[in-house]
Amino acid sequence: MSTHPHVVVIGAGPVGLTAAAHLFKREIPFTVLEAGHRVGASIRAWGHVRLFSPWAMDIDPDAAALLRQVGWTPPPADGHPTGNDLVDRYLEPLAAHPAIRPNLRLGATVTGVTREGRSRLDTTGRDEARFVVRFEQDGLEQELTATAVLDASGTWTTPNPLGSAGIPARGERAASDSIHYGIRDVAGVDRDRYANKRIAVAGGGHSAANVLLDLAAVGASAPGTKVTWLLRRPGAARLVGGGANDELPERGRLGTRVDGLVAQGIIAVEHDFRTDSVTTVEGGVMIGDGDRQIGPFDEIIVTTGLRPDLEPLRELRLELDEIVEAPRALAPLIDPNVHSCGTVPPHGFMELSHPEPGFFIVGMKSYGRAPTFLLRTGYEQVRSVVAALAGDLDAASRVELVLPETGACSLADRTSNSEEPALAAAGCGG
Repeated sequence: MSTHPHVVVIGAGPVGLTAAAHLFKREIPFTVLEAGHRVGASIRAWGHVRLFSPWAMDIDPDAAALLRQVGWTPPPADGHPTGNDLVDRYLEPLAAHPAIRPNLRLGATVTGVTREGRSRLDTTGRDEARFVVRFEQDGLEQELTATAVLDASGTWTTPNPLGSAGIPARGERAASDSIHYGIRDVAGVDRDRYANKRIAVAGGGHSAANVLLDLAAVGASAPGTKVTWLLRRPGAARLVGGGANDELPERGRLGTRVDGLVAQGIIAVEHDFRTDSVTTVEGGVMIGDGDRQIGPFDEIIVTTGLRPDLEPLRELRLELDEIVEAPRALAPLIDPNVHSCGTVPPHGFMELSHPEPGFFIVGMKSYGRAPTFLLRTGYEQVRSVVAALAGDLDAASRVELVLPETGACSLADRTSNSEEPALAAAGCGG
């Protein structure tokens, strides 16, 4: 491989920009490609939601040190930012730093990553060939070559469907005008769409909880707002969060508040509901699970998790777990049937490696379909990976992260088609 290093980072969210800060610190040339026209574009999509992790867990120490050099004032460590706060007060200042801004290309959508002159079938000379990163910007196809690539593009743009089998339910696509995927701002800019409507919310995690709480607030002043929560789990155990025992108190309160709304009958719950059909009828949309048909509903909000978009990486030799779609060595460490956000052990370049030397999937995308990701975990990932790229294997192998034990992201009672997006909106991702 060329002795003149150049690293391409895909994605200008928290983990991608943190990678840029570490690359600058290590004096490794880099380019950051961001599909959005602003940094943190995916976070802006749920910018109204407050994180349950405090600022102290949402900012990388080395990135903060870089920002302080240009007079940046850190937010209060114990405050809880919204997604928009995270972008406004951290990501945008970091992206504007003179060490990063000249190397950042916005509106650049990556369409493929490969080895120069070699498909995935070609072995001879493969490890010495540079990476080629193809992207579209301003309507033009362009390419960059690189000695290493860090894919921090996240999973926000590839949500799981409403269908419980991992593919869209029958009729789901046809009913798309009545369906929204993700955390809709139902109490804010989208209030008129949901006030005094019959709404189904699908999903069993923190994203669903945020939507449900906002819908309940809407219903307080618009009593025609009727909310039904669709859950795949059969029982009535704690629905969200770790309650009073959660070491992230805001997350514990999130679950407690939703439990209270269910107990009061403000939110109706359909347990053990595995959607397999969506039918548009006169007056709304019916949702079926084979045995039941419920509705009609005016709107459906789907928060059933996220999955990685692997299509641009098809010509690379990846070693992914066949279940979680995370790097094979990482998968058992993040298995959502075993681990919560706080019990995932710190990990770095070794667990994130693939048969393509120099290529790493980092951040939320590295967790595949598992929802147990924390921002600080992603920051530790890129610290380790960049140290390895710099040849500092001692630093790359060190553990420099301690996480709170929360027990709030466990999915032991859920299907492999996760109900939990675990966004940074819930402190677990981004």
